[in-house]
Amino acid sequence: MTDKPKPTLQEETDTIVRVTLGSICTSDLHIKHGSVPRAVPGITVGHEMVGVIEELGSKVRGFNKGDRVTVNVETFCGECYFCKHGFVNNCISPHGGWALGCRIDGGQAEYVRVPLANQGLNHIPDGVSDEQALFVGDILATGFWAARISEISEDDTVLLVGAGPTGICTLLCVMLRRPRRIIVCEQSEERRAFVREHYPDVLVATPEECQNYVMQQSDRGGADRVIEVAGGKETFQLAWQCARPNAIVTIVALYDEPQVLPLPLMYGKNLTFKTGGVDGCDCEEILRLIKEGKIDTTPLITHRFPLSQIEEAYRIFENKEDGVIKIAITQ
Repeated sequence: MTDKPKPTLQEETDTIVRVTLGSICTSDLHIKHGSVPRAVPGITVGHEMVGVIEELGSKVRGFNKGDRVTVNVETFCGECYFCKHGFVNNCISPHGGWALGCRIDGGQAEYVRVPLANQGLNHIPDGVSDEQALFVGDILATGFWAARISEISEDDTVLLVGAGPTGICTLLCVMLRRPRRIIVCEQSEERRAFVREHYPDVLVATPEECQNYVMQQSDRGGADRVIEVAGGKETFQLAWQCARPNAIVTIVALYDEPQVLPLPLMYGKNLTFKTGGVDGCDCEEILRLIKEGKIDTTPLITHRFPLSQIEEAYRIFENKEDGVIKIAITQ
């Protein structure tokens, strides 16, 4: 923990948000361990947050002081080719992409400056709590995007590899599409138990039994759609091996090391791979679904710590102690 000056407006499209609730993301751990080369040394990390607008630049429209807002993990101009086609994490603006908590100071603080705020903020609807909205701008947007680009139909068997925070958010968004069968593969016994408790209709398997289990549950030689959200040493290989011929394999995991694409072994499977990170352009729709009671991520919040104790929160989160899934950081 360290003291820094309160952020100030730097551009006419900036806002200053008073953070009311934040969280720690696995991506913060990647930064801590040097796995994100673009991360700037000395920045304040944190890109999962909600808060209240305190100041607005002169070109910010549709928002007022005192508005409760979610903050998008990505900043984007909304005007370039990529933004107009919904690929906002590829925004060509110098401020675009993953800036908050990576290239500029983020939200594990009392205040945060949000650039390009016209696109980077969303109103929290009346009746939606900070905890309900906390993950909208990052891991829930990631899960929603992953489910959307996976082209899931109601006749599909969907395999999710990984039941960490992003995996559970992806599971919730896959469930909205009502596929015939959902299988979650997870190494942690505690997290398998979490899935069974909260989502009893979802099938669960360990990595060791996953491939055989998927084959038993499928009529087509594997899963129709596979979404890899774990990012482990063997999970990329497991993902494509569990896919049926002509399946879609969506990779949203962030890996510490390069992955090998063994094309000779894949020959004839005719797989389609979709890769990338969060494209946070669905936040308004996600907030609507939360307000309607169709998405609820609050069970993921297993621990709560004040900002003054965030170092202890990091220790628990990084070491996966005490059944932790997500930690809410209060002010």
